Amino acid sequence: MSEFSFSDHSHRRFNPLTQTWVLCSPHRAKRPWLGQVEEAANEQRPAYDPQCYLCPGNRRATGAQNAQYSSTYVFPNDYAAVHAAQPDCTRAALAQVAGTQAIGELFQAESTLGQCKVLCFSPRHDLTLPELSVDEISAVVRAWQQIYTSLSEDPDIRYVQLFENKGAMMGCSNPHPHGQVWALSDVPSEPAKEITSLLAYRQAHAEPDACLLCSYVAAELANAHAPPTNRVVLQNDSFAVLVPFWAVWPFETMIVAKTHVANVSQLDTQQVRDLAAAMQALTIRYDNLFQCSFPYSMGLHQSPTATHPDAGCCHLHLHFYPPLLRSATVRKFLVGFEMMAEPQRDLTAEQAAARLRAQDPIHYKTRTT
Repeated sequence: MSEFSFSDHSHRRFNPLTQTWVLCSPHRAKRPWLGQVEEAANEQRPAYDPQCYLCPGNRRATGAQNAQYSSTYVFPNDYAAVHAAQPDCTRAALAQVAGTQAIGELFQAESTLGQCKVLCFSPRHDLTLPELSVDEISAVVRAWQQIYTSLSEDPDIRYVQLFENKGAMMGCSNPHPHGQVWALSDVPSEPAKEITSLLAYRQAHAEPDACLLCSYVAAELANAHAPPTNRVVLQNDSFAVLVPFWAVWPFETMIVAKTHVANVSQLDTQQVRDLAAAMQALTIRYDNLFQCSFPYSMGLHQSPTATHPDAGCCHLHLHFYPPLLRSATVRKFLVGFEMMAEPQRDLTAEQAAARLRAQDPIHYKTRTT
């Protein structure tokens, strides 16, 4: 029998952040595709759209009017997923939908409070992150810092999620480039898994400052010196952009701080600019991969708030989850086995990183030749 090959043979990879596994089946990338084909995201948009609810000076669906903003713009989400005040979910209230059997064991619910905000990245209706300058993306990062710091001071807020859904394929309801902020009274399930793993890693090592992601990014930077183990797409002084060893989505990436930074509010001026440069460089490569406006969901994972008791073990990183697989029109679906058993991917992390590294660092729309 031939020697095992990670680029040819099926295998499982472990995600130490979430304590989960992913099945890799690289040989399946050769199968023909006769399934769903999406419309390529390449529509031309004007710099200003008088019908857009997010453009400067326009009225939103609720009648509220946007400011004539010239940089980033933040406002409360008119259709927030959570609210700052509402009644508590008492045992009697739960019994209305759960009955009286096994309440507290099989039937649990709790009231969730919070705030939701919208962050417009720029006044331009037609420019996504890869088309903004590093200075303009730096303004987005500074807005994140201000929002995160302010919400961390609210005693009712115990978690702040900063994120962006880019593209209709990812459920974005308005094409004007923007992100969202959901701040909650409890830490949600996904970041809670990561914090549990980060705490366990620190407790399992003798060093009081041991950090899973510090160790991981150092190992990946060392691995980058040999092509078979290189999953680093790009890096600068403060951040590494890499395809994680355990990636689920075809071109999934992480932007990881090279030094131990608990949250975005701790970034200094140069680190803010380095994060903006890393975001621009990565998203340009995404767009160049299939010559389209590359859809993704992106979010920051960091300490739940600046004052959270476990903040010291948290390590700032950004997750990018793009769905495209083979082209601008063929996407990855998490269905069947992935829903019933565990995630599965065809392209290996090493292959995905190599393809992203090979992309031109200049956006395809601005090339002169």
